[in-house]
Amino acid sequence: MSGNTATREFPVATEHNRTTRDALLAPGRAARVLGLKRSEFDLAVHLGRIRTAPDDGGGGGRVTRDEIERIRSADGFPETLRAGIRTVGTTEGAALIEVTRARFTRLARLGLLVPVKFYLNRYRAVVWLYLADEVEQFARDERNVPLLQGRTPEGLRDQLAEGLDLRPRNWRGRYLGFLLRQAHDPWARAAAVASLLDGVEVAEVVSDPYERSHLHRFRPVRPSPGSSGSSGAQLAEEIMTAADPDEIEWLRADLADAVAAAREQRPAPRPDPRTVSAPARPQPAPSETEESGRLRGLLGRLWRRDPAA
Repeated sequence: MSGNTATREFPVATEHNRTTRDALLAPGRAARVLGLKRSEFDLAVHLGRIRTAPDDGGGGGRVTRDEIERIRSADGFPETLRAGIRTVGTTEGAALIEVTRARFTRLARLGLLVPVKFYLNRYRAVVWLYLADEVEQFARDERNVPLLQGRTPEGLRDQLAEGLDLRPRNWRGRYLGFLLRQAHDPWARAAAVASLLDGVEVAEVVSDPYERSHLHRFRPVRPSPGSSGSSGAQLAEEIMTAADPDEIEWLRADLADAVAAAREQRPAPRPDPRTVSAPARPQPAPSETEESGRLRGLLGRLWRRDPAA
């Protein structure tokens, strides 16, 4: 439809709204325009490589045409974009930096390689994925050469022997950064922090039930690899919930600050006391005297009835 025809058919305000929505591309369409798989597009958004704008229609983050043009006009597109979001698992990552799978896993458990995604395989085992670009950067850093060759330093070996595994915690930190980048509301930012805490922890920090209810409205949907209640969903829930005491304390403090900031900017809605009706008072039970009086009156009427009637 041409611009002239659209102008004749729609009022100015409607045309403006339609033009605004047309300038925003839904995630699936934006992925096709950029030549990406949907999973690649989602990861690029997660990493901040593709900026999204909130959609007033409630359809989630959308991409402006200006953002599409910015990405497509970058040098080396689309190869550079794809290279920046390429992920590798343990086997491929180890081959990339020429170390054994065991050494690669140790580096990741120590927090030296940070996962960007995870999924559960058919055996319900967690498979961590890493950005290939970050893995290569780690190997190129001369300070990391001793970690790639020879024996792992004793102090690090002791931590591994004690069961240290920072992969879930580091993933949570990265995921929180993504949620905060996508939050366009102070309560949404608070909800992003709350999403990594157990419900009991949230209730202790946010004691006001109206604020907790309002916070829940903005709670982001957690990615789940299985149906609700399944073993896969339960395992994913464990990964997405803070477990280390110092991590929990940090998130609790951050949540308290975020809720205070949200409260100052826009308090949580509360019911108007003038519109809340008082509960009806219970009617007192009839006394024994009243009951006996009613019974005598009924019997009297029965005795007075004409037997011939």
